Parts: sequence; structure tokens; C-alpha cells
Amino acid sequence: MRTIAHLSDLHFGRINPAIIIPLISMISDLEPDVIAVSGDLTQRARSHQFKEARAFLDALPKPQIVVPGNHDVPLHNVVTRFLAPLKKYREYVTDDLAPSYADSEIVILGVNTARSLTIKGGRINRRQVRWLKEQFYTGGPSVVKIVVTHHPVDSSEGSDARYLVGRARMAMEELAGCGADLFLAGHMHISYAGQTAKRYKLGGKTAIVIHAGTASSTRSRGESNSFNVIRITYPEISIERHRWHPTENTFIGELSDRFRRANTGWIRIEI
Repeated sequence: MRTIAHLSDLHFGRINPAIIIPLISMISDLEPDVIAVSGDLTQRARSHQFKEARAFLDALPKPQIVVPGNHDVPLHNVVTRFLAPLKKYREYVTDDLAPSYADSEIVILGVNTARSLTIKGGRINRRQVRWLKEQFYTGGPSVVKIVVTHHPVDSSEGSDARYLVGRARMAMEELAGCGADLFLAGHMHISYAGQTAKRYKLGGKTAIVIHAGTASSTRSRGESNSFNVIRITYPEISIERHRWHPTENTFIGELSDRFRRANTGWIRIEI
């Protein structure tokens, strides 16, 4: 079994400070095999915000797969935005914009979808997709293959498609053949788990898409702060959503979704 703690949209610079210590304690107690952080570590990509984010990451278990989000690109410093958009992210967080982790049961690959030319949107390109395919083809059929991005490749029915990463359909069509299983993202500040076959008709194959809400920001969009715990025991995957309960001063988890691998991909199991 493998356990992944999935956090997103930390937004240091606009956080609820009461959450940070309980969040670190909870994740540490879970003893995850990997932590995935799907972008927006800061609110406005300022040095002191990145320093706070760095201190937070240092307090969490390792290994970690961390990718940037659109808020990690400077908004008001136009020169830096276009000439060195991720300079501070690379200085304080990591210089690796294509992080990876692999063992006998999982492969996790991070992709940078933040771009200078958009304020909120993101994009994935063919070079990044080729890299994902090359890495995934080396894993066996029972190795669960996971992609971490900030901008999601899919979302719930009825949600605004503008939140999706640019060229998502191209990426999904290319990745279907190499057996990508699980897509982790954030950006929307709303928790979600679903199957990609509802949007993408790829020969009947379906993967799982999981969004994490914001772990620590006050920009909650009507949903309490939360993070996901993903437990992989092939051929099953379960998702626990841990929500912040201020009266208890802690995060409380509950099983929210479960999937099983079938011939055509991942199907939802009734809980």
C-alpha cells in the first residue's frame, strides 16, 4: 500500500495561521509515503511568502512532489513576470520544475502549468506530455501512474471549463495510451473526485481526477479548508478528505471516494 497526502493552494500571504501547526501535525502523524503539493504556494509570489512556504514544506515529511501555480508567478512586476516568472519559486522552493518519484508501486510526475501570458489560466505543452509518456512507459501494468499539476485536466459536470489547463484534451489523448491512472490538481479551491471518461471519450478508458481544496488559505470559496489522503492498494484507490474543524482545532478525515481498476480503467465503487 502507498499513502499520498495531497495538498494544494496554500497561498502563504493570505492564510489562516491557526491551521498551520495542526496541519503539519496531522500530516506528520499520517506518515505518508509521498506528499504532493499542487501549486499556489503563495498569494503574490513575494519573497517573504516563499520563505514562509519553504518553512512549511521543511516541517513536513519527505519525499515531496511540488509544482507551482499561477499565483507563484509575479502579478504586478511585469518585467520579472515575463523574463523570469518563477525565479523566486526556484530560489526558495525548488529548481526542479519536473519533479518525480518512483518505487515498485507508484510513479508520480509533476508538471508546471503556470505561464506568464495568463493571469489565472495555465497550459500544458507537447514537450511536457512527451516527457510524461516516456516516464510512464517504463512502469509495469500494476504500477499506478500519477500526474500532479496545478490546473486540472478535468472537473465536475457544470463547472466552468475555463479552469481547465490549456490543451487538456491533447494531453489526455496522448496519455491514454501509456496508462496514466490518476491526475491530481488544485486551482479551484473545491474538493472533487471523478472519472475522466465523462468528458474525454478515449476508447472507453477512464482515469481518476482528484482536486484538493485549499489547505490553508482564507479564500475558501464556500468550502472549509481541506486536504486529501489517497491510499493505493492496487487494484483499488481510496480518497479520504480531511476537513478543518475550528471548534475542534483539527482536521477530521472521512472516506469520500473509492475506485477499482477494471479492463477499461478505473470505476467508482459505492461506499
